[in-house]
Amino acid sequence: MSIDWSPLTAELARWRAEARDLPLWWRDDDATEPTAALDRLLTLSAALDMPVHLAVIPRAATDGLADRLRGVGHATTVVHGWAHENHAPPGRKKAEFGQPRPDAVADAEAGLTRLRHLFGDGLLDLFVPPWNRIDSSVVEALPGIGFRGLSTYTPRPAREAAPGLVQINTHVDPIHWRGGGGLVDADILIAALVAHLEDRRAGRADAAEPLGLLTHHLVHDSAIWEFTHACLSTLLMGGARPINLLHLKGPLP
Repeated sequence: MSIDWSPLTAELARWRAEARDLPLWWRDDDATEPTAALDRLLTLSAALDMPVHLAVIPRAATDGLADRLRGVGHATTVVHGWAHENHAPPGRKKAEFGQPRPDAVADAEAGLTRLRHLFGDGLLDLFVPPWNRIDSSVVEALPGIGFRGLSTYTPRPAREAAPGLVQINTHVDPIHWRGGGGLVDADILIAALVAHLEDRRAGRADAAEPLGLLTHHLVHDSAIWEFTHACLSTLLMGGARPINLLHLKGPLP
């Protein structure tokens, strides 16, 4: 697969010329247990020296996953809802926390409690709602049950989603979900990423929010793996600064 990365490398050159800082983070969703795909993800993370934040589904998470990640310094875990079950009404887009329901906040708290038990200090208290959808009533409750961060998709409208809850979203997702899987056209992905970086330089998007790549290791085909590797490599070689949100000193950015 031949991909033209020149629009991105040109934009990154502008960032370097203007001495702009580009923090970069990587979120990968739906981990529950050790798999060959997880091994490949962790190997790529180590090879690039690019930390990966694993959004783990609490109810399905296994002791084996905790054992696999123990001592892996470039992998941080975060809370991916509770069971990754769809509670949306008929005809609505899939969501586990996308609408008010009596057990929503209790489920989020149960997810945090379970993953703290499994991963201890390797867990970041950041909530990732399945399907990236969450009702405002749940958002407002998250700080009170122990969360200090929220992550969904698309540029954040403000640094805090609720008082005491920093929102750090993802901005690039290479998977063609609406097309049944596989890689989105790479030219479209690169153009969207460049447009987002241009928006940051122009002040139309929050330049302090870490730029986020979103992946799902369990459903990657060879083209998605190749794009993920190349995208991260291009960003890093272009001056992006890799970060592990768990290891940052002070408040979340």
